[in-house]
Amino acid sequence: MTLVALFLLAVPLIVYERLSAADEAQQALLLRSVREQGRVMAQALAPLLAAPRPDLPQLSQVLAGFAGDLTSVKLLLSPVDRPGFFYVASWPAVPSEQIEAEREELDREGVLGRLASTCAGDLPFALRYQSPGGNDEVVTSVTPLQTQSGCWAVVTSFPAGIAAGATLGRPYWKSPEMRIAAMFYLGMILLVFTTFWTIRRGLRRFAERANAIRERRPGGSFADQNDVPELADVADEFDRMVEVLAASARDIRRAAEDNAHAFKTPIAVIRQSLEPLKRAVAADNQRGLRAVGLIESSLDRLDGLVASARHFDETTADLIDTPRGEVDLSRLVARLIQAHADALAARRIEIKSFIRHRVAAFANEEMVETVIENLLENAASFSPEGESIGVRLEIRNGMAELLIGDSGPGVTAENIDRIFDRYFSYRPAAGEAGSEGQVHFGIGLWVARRNVEALGGTIRAENRKPHGLLLRVRLPLTEPARLPPATREGD
Repeated sequence: MTLVALFLLAVPLIVYERLSAADEAQQALLLRSVREQGRVMAQALAPLLAAPRPDLPQLSQVLAGFAGDLTSVKLLLSPVDRPGFFYVASWPAVPSEQIEAEREELDREGVLGRLASTCAGDLPFALRYQSPGGNDEVVTSVTPLQTQSGCWAVVTSFPAGIAAGATLGRPYWKSPEMRIAAMFYLGMILLVFTTFWTIRRGLRRFAERANAIRERRPGGSFADQNDVPELADVADEFDRMVEVLAASARDIRRAAEDNAHAFKTPIAVIRQSLEPLKRAVAADNQRGLRAVGLIESSLDRLDGLVASARHFDETTADLIDTPRGEVDLSRLVARLIQAHADALAARRIEIKSFIRHRVAAFANEEMVETVIENLLENAASFSPEGESIGVRLEIRNGMAELLIGDSGPGVTAENIDRIFDRYFSYRPAAGEAGSEGQVHFGIGLWVARRNVEALGGTIRAENRKPHGLLLRVRLPLTEPARLPPATREGD
């Protein structure tokens, strides 16, 4: 938009500069022609004006020979014995009021004063004045001639309304054609900016509608929100795209469920069929026992992969088509802490929490629940027995902030950003204390990051001192919180 505005401002300036230069050249050519005409008239009048008593009727006839249909010629005299200039003759005849107005204008501009002192030098110029009748006149030249009677001045002029005099004696921007062009150009600029504003408003409404659809808020279709006829086809295509995405999300969920069921059935059959084989293997048959153990561990891993694949597909569908609304984070975090507390108590791991009441985020509860569960499970898998997990929920800088920290070994600097990558699992020996018998696929934190970012939030990890890992989640609030003081749960 800024470039368009600069272009619209630069173009008229460039065009005006070119046209003004051309007009100045045309005026200079016209004035040279007028000067030569005045010099010819002065030379033709010289014999008559040199006489002691000029024949005024004959002067009028000579002036009539030089004057045209539009050009006026006037003759002034500054006698040797009297100061000032006086009109002697003119053609065509003009009212005395106009003659006096023209004389006063020449006197005001200093032209007559200069002639009275020197009576020399042609004066081609463009002096515009308004006659008593209200019409603009342009004086184009004053040619002096010195005689025994005094200083004569031959003055040529013509109406300013003719094409040749439209811009003489005034700035080019005051010419009629420039004013008409400026009016058209301003109208065009207004039309351009109105069009831009209309399209911008339509696109902004499109963006608002797209955000509403993404967050599954009511608001109608793109076509219902559009009031720009040129965007009607685009609105219809967007509506069809939304329908396709919603159908794709349903298909993905259905396929995830069908695929998981299809894989679970043969896995269950293999697991059941393995039981009689385990009983049939003798206790001293180490090779057979090892083979059975490998089959069982592979089944466990395959079962986990099937569950992970289903989770992948479901979370993908959730990102495409998930309704959002107000989520009570305070209640949700407290409930999930309580659900994990009993299982962690068996390993002598305590959850210490600080939860601010009435912290509400604009999100999807299932997606947020998945994030919190994955973060709690990740912290529990790295926490040694007898240690604690810290959970804190508060409001900071207009965002809901959830912190979950463990007492594990932490993460090296080169891997701190990679822990959110899919299939990346960083589990040093010190971190295996709470993960015996578990299979880790490296997707929990990846799913957490994907959900948080899809909800308009951020998640990052940082090492605690002296050891441990802190995961910091920030989600947008439904309202800027003016909430009651925080309350503690735990110590």
